[in-house]
Formats: sequence, C-alpha cells, structure tokens
Amino acid sequence: MRAPVSWIRDHVDLPDDLDVETLADALTDLGLKLEALERPGDQISGPLVVGRVLTMDPEPQKNGKTINWCTVDVADANGSGEPQGIVCGAHNFAPGDLVVVVLPGGVLPGNFEISARKTYGHVSAGMICSARELGLGEDHDGIIVLPADAGRPGEDARPVLGLDDTVIEFEINPDRAYALSLRGVAREAALAFDAPFHDPVERETPPADDAGHPVVVDDAEGCPVFVARTVSGFDPSAPTPDWLARRITQAGMRPISLAVDVTNYVMLETGRPIHGYDADKVQGAIGVRRAREGERLTTLDGTDRALSVEDLVVTDDSGIIGLGGVMGGEDTEMSATTTRVLVEAAHWDATSMFRTGRRHKITSEAGKRNERGVDPTICEAAADRVVELLTTHGGGTVEPGVTVVGTPPAPTTVTMPVDLPARITGMDIDEATTVRHLEAVGCEVAVEGTSLTATVPPWRPDVTDPYDLVEEVARIVGYSHVPSVLPPAPSGRGLTPRQKMRRRVGRTLAGAGFVEVVSFPFVGARDLDALGLPGDDERRHVLSLANPLSAEEPSMTTTVLPGLLKAVARNTGRGAHDLALFELATVTLPHTGEGTTILPVDHRPSDGELDDLVKAVPDQPLHLGVVATGESSPAGWWGQGRTVDWTDALAAVREVADALGVEVAVRPASRAPWHPGRCAEVVAGESVVGWAGELHPRVCTAYGVPARTVAAEVDLDVLLALAPESVVAPRFSHYPVAKEDVALVVDAAMPAADVESALRDGAGALLESIHLFDVYTGQQAGEGKKSLAYALRFRAPDRTLAEGEAAAARDAAVAMAVERCGAVQRA
Repeated sequence: MRAPVSWIRDHVDLPDDLDVETLADALTDLGLKLEALERPGDQISGPLVVGRVLTMDPEPQKNGKTINWCTVDVADANGSGEPQGIVCGAHNFAPGDLVVVVLPGGVLPGNFEISARKTYGHVSAGMICSARELGLGEDHDGIIVLPADAGRPGEDARPVLGLDDTVIEFEINPDRAYALSLRGVAREAALAFDAPFHDPVERETPPADDAGHPVVVDDAEGCPVFVARTVSGFDPSAPTPDWLARRITQAGMRPISLAVDVTNYVMLETGRPIHGYDADKVQGAIGVRRAREGERLTTLDGTDRALSVEDLVVTDDSGIIGLGGVMGGEDTEMSATTTRVLVEAAHWDATSMFRTGRRHKITSEAGKRNERGVDPTICEAAADRVVELLTTHGGGTVEPGVTVVGTPPAPTTVTMPVDLPARITGMDIDEATTVRHLEAVGCEVAVEGTSLTATVPPWRPDVTDPYDLVEEVARIVGYSHVPSVLPPAPSGRGLTPRQKMRRRVGRTLAGAGFVEVVSFPFVGARDLDALGLPGDDERRHVLSLANPLSAEEPSMTTTVLPGLLKAVARNTGRGAHDLALFELATVTLPHTGEGTTILPVDHRPSDGELDDLVKAVPDQPLHLGVVATGESSPAGWWGQGRTVDWTDALAAVREVADALGVEVAVRPASRAPWHPGRCAEVVAGESVVGWAGELHPRVCTAYGVPARTVAAEVDLDVLLALAPESVVAPRFSHYPVAKEDVALVVDAAMPAADVESALRDGAGALLESIHLFDVYTGQQAGEGKKSLAYALRFRAPDRTLAEGEAAAARDAAVAMAVERCGAVQRA
C-alpha cells in the first residue's frame, strides 16, 4: 500500500514538525511494515518554477517537424525579471497557460542537466516540462499545463506538482485489509501519536427509498449489502482534477478517465471497492446470484470466461454483466460516451471473492481488498462520496432515489480474561490499559468481573479470538517492551544415544569427503518417472498435500534421491564436476487407515484423541542418501586419477555401518533407479536396509547428471536400531601377524561377498582381516570362471602363533569356500 503523507494528514492531525522517518517507524511498530520511502522531488534540483506562456510562435523545420519558439514569464526566478526564451516541441498549450519550467542550472531525473543552448536557431534557456521528464508518469506526448489557480509565475512548482510530498509504501499482511486504504493508515497514525482522526466515511447520507435503480439479491450470504446510486448528465470529457490524478498516481494506479478515477480514488481513500456501470447500457433490474452451469462472461479485460457455479455474478435483463466484487463485464463498461453513471457499492463474501479470483486468475486492486474483507457498514458513505466527486468535477445531477438492499453482518464479539494480555506477553499491562487500547482500535469494551467482552469494529474481520485482542493490546503498548527473559536450561544428560549416533554418521561421511545438503521434501510424478520406478513400486504411493508450494511437486517424497540428484545437476551445471553429497532426512510413507479430526486448542486432548492422532500420522523413517560423480582422486604428477564407481557408494554405506558398529552384508540386486548389473542390496541382520550402486543411464539423462553417477540409499532407522549404544574400541595385539594369500577360482556369477563370508567363517577366531586384492577373468581362469585373490591376516591377542597354525586356519577357510561356493584353489 502506497500512502502519500499529505493524504494521511488530510485525515489525522499529526504534529506539524513530525518528520516522515518518525511517522514510518511508528507505523512499522504498529504492524504496517515499511517497504520504501519515495521522495519524487529528490531527483530534481535547481530552479523548477511556475511559468506563464506569453508568446508561442510555430516554426516549421526542414525535417518536417514544427517547433514553438516561446517566451515565458518566470518573474524574478531567472534573476532578470525578463521573459525567458524557450524552444518547445509540444503543441498542447497556448499563450496564457501556466506551465512548469526548469531553468538553466536545474537537474532533472536521470542526472539530466539543463543549460542555455542554441537549438533550431534560437538560444533556449530552459525547458517546459512533461510528466515523464519530471518522473511523474509516462506521458510524454505533451507538457504539463497547470490549472489557472496553480500559482504565480516564478513560484516554486514543487508543491503544485506534489514533488515535496513523500510517499510511504507499506507491506500489508493479508489479515490487515483495513490498512489497504488511507482511512486505515491514517487511523493507525492517529493511534501512534494519539492525534485526532477524521474518518472520511463519517458523512450524512440520504436514506434508502424505492425510487432508486431496482436491485434483487438472490444470495444474501454472498452479497449482504448492495447500494446503488445514479448520476445523470455527466460530462464524459471532463478532465480529472490534477490533485486527484496526482494522488492516484502516487498510490500506484494510473489515471484513466474522471469516472474511473473517482471510483479508484474512493477505494483508495475508504478501502471500499466501487464499480461504475454505464446506466444506459443496463437493462432492467440488477440482480446478484450464483452463476449457472455453462454461463460465460466477457470481462473488462476482453477475456471470455467460462463461469463456475460457485461464482457470484451481477446480472440484468440481458444476462450476466459482471463478476461480483472481482471485475465488471464488457457490455456495461463506462466509455467516452457515458453520460449516466450507475454507482455500485456492494459488500461481498471474502471467501467467494478469493476463490473466484484464483479460479479465473484475476488480480485487481478491488479483488485484493474484497477477498481480504472490507468494512460492510460504509457502502452508503462510499457511494455518496463517489456521487459527490462525479457531480462536482463532471457536472450532472444526482438522480433521486437511493437503493440499499440487505444489512451488514452482525458485529463479532470476543470474550477474554482481563489479565490475558499481561499473562501472554509478560508485560505489566493492567485492566485500564487493556480497555483503553482496545477502545483505541475501535472496539466497544465491557468488563464484568475478571472477563472482558469486546465488540470488534466492522473494519477488523481479522479479530476473531482472545489472542487477536492480545495482539492488538501488545502492538500498541509496543513489542519493544516485551521483557527479554532467558528460560532456565532444563537439567539433562546432553544428547541422547540416538542423537549421538546421527552425528556420528554425519562426521563419518564428512571425513570420507562427502558434503551434506538439505533438500525440499517434495516430489511430483515427473520425479518418480525420472527415477524409472515401475507402476507398482511402493515408492509411488505418496502423500499429497492439500496446499502444495508447487503444483509440479505436490507430494511428500518417499525417497531422498530426487533432491540429491537435483543438487548434483545444479552443481555440475555451474562447473563443479567432482561431487560427493549426502543427506540425512525423513521420508513420508503413507499408510491406509482412517484420518482424524482437527483437535481443539483450548484444552488438552484426551489420551484416546492423541492415540488416534498419532495413528493417522504417516510413517516417517530417517533415510540416508549419498550421491557421487566425477573423480574421487585427481590425476597429477603422481599418476592417473580415479573416477568414482559403484563401489564408492557401497563403501560409504559400509563406513557408516562400521561407525555404528553394525555388521552388514551385500548381495547382487536389481532395483530402480540403479543399473541392473551394478546394484547391490545391503543387508543388516535379517533386514534389507538399502541399496547402492551405479544409476541407470536413463535416470542420469532424466535428471541431467553425468553418466555413471553412483548413489546409495539406506533406512537409517533400521541401522540405528541395530547399533549398540556404545561401540567397543578394538583391542590391538602386539604379537606378530601371519600373512597368508589364497586364490580361488569360482563361477563368474558368484558374488565375491559370498566367497569372503565363507572364508571368514572357515578361518575362525584367529582371522584378523581379509581383503580382496585381485580379480582375474582371463584364459587361465577358464571360460565362465573368475579368480579371486584374498589376503588373509592371522594374529592371536595373547601369543605368537605356532608354526602351522596360520596355515591350518587358511586351509580351513579354503575348505569352507570349496564347500559353500564350489571354489577351486589355484596353485
């Protein structure tokens, strides 16, 4: 909301010496957040004066253009008192007119310096200004012609043009619709400085009668009040007064015509949207109802719209002539030939206005106010103000008859304990302060015992419960007076075991070179398709949101991979090609079952209600996702670099499991989005906890990540449940190690992990470590075979191994591999 300070002062008696910064700060403290201070005159310096055109001689030029050689009276502003000679290319003025002149030495917006210079055979000493040259608008077709009473030649033109008037722009919260008007802003200013407030809607209005234009409202809930007044004999060519056009411009709207500008002015002043019809185009009585199936309307913006049965519409005998409270229809639009104006000031249901505006994608100043809630008691006053301005500046007369259909909704009453503001805010607020401040915002207050009942003013539909009243009291007392009290730290034992383990996971991955990211937990069908998930995959069973942030991602995610892959794509697109990322986040796994009701907030729910609430909440397990691409170690003078492969994703999972003290096993698997031949299933105990491997090429293409990107995702809740609360540090033996190497030939399809497991089980307690150091698939291994070479290390914790003990353990390990895996030992 843009509010010129001069307009605010029209409605509240602020101190003469009050500076704009203090005013803006005070209004911000009351909740009208300052967005900007605009001083249009700050970009203009030097002499800018009122001038009277004395002579105007047209001079055609060789280029086909005609310029005017003018002499302009600027009195003593030029230091000589002689008429100023100025060349001007505009033609919309005549001798005797008052114009705006910038003299040599002046600077216009854009740092445009004015000097006396020779042009078109004359020395032009200054410029006669247009609106665009002064930064007052986009009109550059002609210069500004001032009213005859604007001032005397030589006087400063800034006050005449409003260039000395500061405009305060506020960011208005959606629930503070009353502040989308000068009436509302001025009321807040009066509140801030305890100054007298002059309500622009306090005026004598004629009583309703049966002589006005007939109106029939079929939906009183959607349109509780409808007021109609008519002006005839209106001059459609009458210009908008400069002061009115200037204020509309300062408020951020564009002057169009007198009839339209007046309705916009009254809307900005009072907050009540007004609509004007060409009365000669309205056929019969006006009606208000819901649209019917199949009906259409061409609105003022020229768009043919299919209407919904939920839309409130305005009709006459010809059909629909407007979307009530949102936008009028093209057929009854006021034009350059309109001489009879039918003024509509109606109150509309805010919810209907919001839904209609969103349904038809219409954003307008009127709709913005109607959908937030407007004072329903000022329709007669607003209509009367419009009629007054139309007849004063556009001629014509007010036709007899005032149509008023319906009555405003009953005011809201709210009851609260008198001491509630003090208890909620922690400030020392007594009963008298509470009553005084509530009355200051327009409430009628009655105190009975320890309770207070406030009748809410009609312009505050946002005040509906006791805590809204608390907020009103607190903002006037001042949030700066809320005491800063540091709550006492509760006694405890620090982090829980689960919290410690989660941090251990993060530290482990960070130590391995991974960087943590945080992604939005939302997905859409496009993400799940990009992962290549089959139609019956359980990860496609998602929880959809009623009000998503994005229509393309309307559901809670069931996997952390989409967010990680988008992060990879974003980073690689910006030149970062070697990436190792991880994310710890919950996923949402909806389950079938009944929902629950919204629980009240004024008392503690029962245990049964809490149980039902918990049962309705979907499962949200904690998942760990890792993604890597590019080089894991760079090339250099030391040799070739190494590109990440599927084993790196698996290694990250193994490191996390080792840090938690959980033993995991891996086995081949096939699961989207991984490559079928390069995917491993991670097993802990009897549970499959996740998958790791190289992503499918189609997935890489769909997400725009490099080919052969690797990833892993595990259910961290399962790992944490299996992890001991404390990991026992390993005991190291100072006795010598015995080294044994074995090479085993197995079928090419045999997983190396199965062979390793057999060797480990067969070797017994003396085995300290086992490591696969070579895989050979050449001719000597045989067709369909591969050779796996393992390094086995044996050591006893309390003694040096005797001769033959290591060999015996090695032979036992080989025997187990032969038995389980069909292995053949190579010589």
